[in-house]
Amino acid sequence: MSDILKAVILSIVEGITEFLPISSTGHLILVNHWIEFKGSFANAFDVIIQFGAILSVLFLYWNQLNPFSKSKNRHQKRESIILWFKVIVAFIPAVILGLLVGDFIEEKLFNPITVAIALSIGGIIIILLEKREKTPKFKSISQISYKVAFLIGLFQCLAMIPGTSRSAATIIGAMFLGASRQVAAEFSFFLAIPTMAGATAYSLMKKGLSITSSQWIVLLVGVILSFIVALTVIAFFMKYIKRRDFKVFGYYRILLGGLILIYFNLL
Repeated sequence: MSDILKAVILSIVEGITEFLPISSTGHLILVNHWIEFKGSFANAFDVIIQFGAILSVLFLYWNQLNPFSKSKNRHQKRESIILWFKVIVAFIPAVILGLLVGDFIEEKLFNPITVAIALSIGGIIIILLEKREKTPKFKSISQISYKVAFLIGLFQCLAMIPGTSRSAATIIGAMFLGASRQVAAEFSFFLAIPTMAGATAYSLMKKGLSITSSQWIVLLVGVILSFIVALTVIAFFMKYIKRRDFKVFGYYRILLGGLILIYFNLL
């Protein structure tokens, strides 16, 4: 299988899974294993294609995120600035913990059994959370306080374990703290921007990036594809959760976790 075809497959997987609560990292680890896309370039590729997913959030929510828009009044501009401060506050725990134990986790836990267990446990938690009958306290992002934002950031740290899902950890955390599904999902999207950008920059600085001209083409294809697919998935996801809950993602995670254990003869 050519590198360009592998890039297409991985980019589609990244775009589909990055913002759904099903673990993009877990899926990429598994797909990389099956298509045998390995080496330093493969590692860099997995990180860089996240840039396409980041762009999809900025594209869809630019008006809400941009504090310098001429179409906004002073109050709306202030709301955008406050939103960014809350996102940064939520980002801080992942920065600290990532610097302390990120390398250890990558070395010890990036394997199929960890992914399978994390997927299954996360699926069970999602199902149990959705069975609670609780009226949301936060029905708009502006109602999320700095304290709640920081606590959501603590939940995000759980996503360092592959298979957990950054989206699942932050959405579950936000809902547990009182956010509606829509607010939890949107805050998770916004928190992804500094988190994924920071992880990408750190990974590239640590590992360096030495690639050929043909590999640049592969990277470009990957970023564009992940952008387009993520754009479509976010739009679908937000429409979906207006009418339904997250249980289907919980069941999917449990099923996939079980299949991984069977496939790798881990049972």
